[in-house]
Amino acid sequence: MNIIKDKDLDSKITKEDHEVVEMNKPEEGETWLSHWPLLTALLILIIMLTLEYGFKWQPPFPVNLIIFLVAFVLAGYNVLGMAWRKAKHFDFFNEFFLMSVATIGAFSIGSYSEGVAVMVFYSIGEWFQDAAVNRAKKSIKALLDIRPDSVTVMRDGKTTNVDPKTVKVDEIIQVKAGEKVALDGELYSDTASFNTAALTGESKPDTKRKGEKVLAGMINLDKVSEVQVKALFKDSKLSQILEMVQDATARKSQTQLFISRFAKVYTPIVFGLALLLCFVPYFFTDPYNFQQWFYRALVFLVISCPCALVVSIPLGYFGGIGLASRNGILFKGSNFLDVMTMIDTVIMDKTGTLTKGVFKVQEVVTDNFDQAELIKIAAAIEANSTHPIAKAVVEYAGDKANLKAENVEEISGHGLKGTVEGKIVLAGNPKLLKKFSVTYPSEVDNLVDTVVVVAVDNKYAGYITIADEIKEDAKEAIERMHSLKLQTVMLSGDKQAVVDKVAKALGIDKAYGDLLPDGKVEKVQWFKDSGSRIAFVGDGVNDAPVVALADAGIAMGGLGSDATIETADIVIQNDQPSKITLAVMIGRITKRVVWQNIILAMVVKVIVLVLGAGGVASLWEAVIADVGVALLAILNAVRIQRMKL
Repeated sequence: MNIIKDKDLDSKITKEDHEVVEMNKPEEGETWLSHWPLLTALLILIIMLTLEYGFKWQPPFPVNLIIFLVAFVLAGYNVLGMAWRKAKHFDFFNEFFLMSVATIGAFSIGSYSEGVAVMVFYSIGEWFQDAAVNRAKKSIKALLDIRPDSVTVMRDGKTTNVDPKTVKVDEIIQVKAGEKVALDGELYSDTASFNTAALTGESKPDTKRKGEKVLAGMINLDKVSEVQVKALFKDSKLSQILEMVQDATARKSQTQLFISRFAKVYTPIVFGLALLLCFVPYFFTDPYNFQQWFYRALVFLVISCPCALVVSIPLGYFGGIGLASRNGILFKGSNFLDVMTMIDTVIMDKTGTLTKGVFKVQEVVTDNFDQAELIKIAAAIEANSTHPIAKAVVEYAGDKANLKAENVEEISGHGLKGTVEGKIVLAGNPKLLKKFSVTYPSEVDNLVDTVVVVAVDNKYAGYITIADEIKEDAKEAIERMHSLKLQTVMLSGDKQAVVDKVAKALGIDKAYGDLLPDGKVEKVQWFKDSGSRIAFVGDGVNDAPVVALADAGIAMGGLGSDATIETADIVIQNDQPSKITLAVMIGRITKRVVWQNIILAMVVKVIVLVLGAGGVASLWEAVIADVGVALLAILNAVRIQRMKL
């Protein structure tokens, strides 16, 4: 994947937040003094109001008009400019045009101070909105700071500082104590400890040994260590994470899409109602006072401005995505925050999701076959697989794994077939032997632990039992899911006896074993057809189809396969099952805050609209209500970013 440049992030988030960000985008190092025109306008307004109401004095008419016009232009030149640019494209139904009409209208009837006040406070509100949106953008952009700008690479026996983008696969890089790893690779030194917080959200040290995977973004905690690069800079896990987070801001939730559509319909209706409020009373009141009804129409326009909704809602979703990222959970779009609030069933794979996927050989049993030879043959075949069970067999064989297999074929959901020293070897679960009509003792089917059955030249040779370990937080995760009223289901290709054992230990509601990849798809489809809203959590390549099928596909990202991570909607970086419920909680928190903002804005607007139409509310109340609601909504949305879970 190619990492998106910083400027692309700006454009993506700008689409998501509000057009006013384009109009008033804060520059690097911006200060209060950068807004001197608006602050000057505010100062002029305060002085003029003090003279008028405090000292009961006003300048002569021409001077008074000129002073207020200067303040008006200083406060509103951005708004007026945006309204003009949109009007040239026949776009009249937007908040910039709405505010321009309302304030110019106020000047036309002699309400100079109110016209300036509307523009000043509206612009101040936009300023705060810009600051809040920019804060959300910076919290996402902050992830970019964890990428090192240079890396120490060993070339021709010397160390050289170079740009990480120039380092090639299989080159050796040095990482000093306290430095960040710049590229994915394997540890070349004997041992090293790393802080993985940038990738997982957890600062617990992770000790690696020679040959184990080290990822870009990890921080070396002790001595100088060497890493052999295994992926280019643009293909590193960290680059993929950054791309996921940045892309997430471009995917709108259903709530955001609704508000966008609503604003397009709402604004022209408001213009129409304002016109009716101004002219319809002519037919029902005697005498008809045009200035009075025109003023009420202006109040109506000001309070109807939809900026609180248009800005605070995307801002809420930015906050949710940022909060999740800080906790090691990557949402690929704000739409998936909404999806997680509707989930009622969590279906999980067993190996690598609820269990550690770190298997150890427990027992080797042969049938008229040399035990050492069985291990060597099994290791030769399993060396061609990346499955944790295969790795356990190879690791157990150790130095004995000196044979090489040829023509190895993976039979999905069954195991491997290949040739070792001219002999046809089968290594996999009992279903593999059944598939090739190889008879074996019935006791093998009754074994609880995971078993690798081996056949040589279509004759049963023996089996190897392997056990996995349940993750420390798996039971806590299941208990939390139940507390959130979520049904829990486990699917696995392992034998039903193994699956039942794990399910009983964790308290899982339903568990299904002996499933091939298509069997998992059928089970997930059955739950969907039954009306369940499903989140599926998996980590293996064979989980990719069900991850794609689920309403919310969740990948265990730290150890998970690239195919599953690519397909998933949500990625859990540290492989902890407890993060599943955290993802649900973040989704619910975000949705609750967003709807609080929608209800607050709509209720206040309706009340002030009615008061304005009845002549009770003035332009002062209208602008204070509008800006006040916008600020409250923004503060409520920003609150998500500060939450600690």
